[in-house]
Amino acid sequence: MATKVFDRETILDLTVNFIPLFILLFFIVGYALVNPFQLGSVGRILQYTLLVAPFVLLAILTYLSGKAIASTEKNAPVYMPGAATVDGAEPIEDDHEE
Repeated sequence: MATKVFDRETILDLTVNFIPLFILLFFIVGYALVNPFQLGSVGRILQYTLLVAPFVLLAILTYLSGKAIASTEKNAPVYMPGAATVDGAEPIEDDHEE
């Protein structure tokens, strides 16, 4: 059975990036269907550049963040939330080799 790259916890961690992606996608589709500002071709190109470039960059960043989160969860000991930087904290799971 193949292992999944993004499990449930990773998806929940990445939700903060999905929300802006959906907002940008909403405006990209909305401005494709309706031209509320009556812009010319140069204005439309600039408008789509300012919407599509952050969408693509945020999508790449979200994917790379998800891979980093998933690989860290598989390779590092797991601590209670907020306890990873506390001196003397004991991991709750330590099935990983160091």
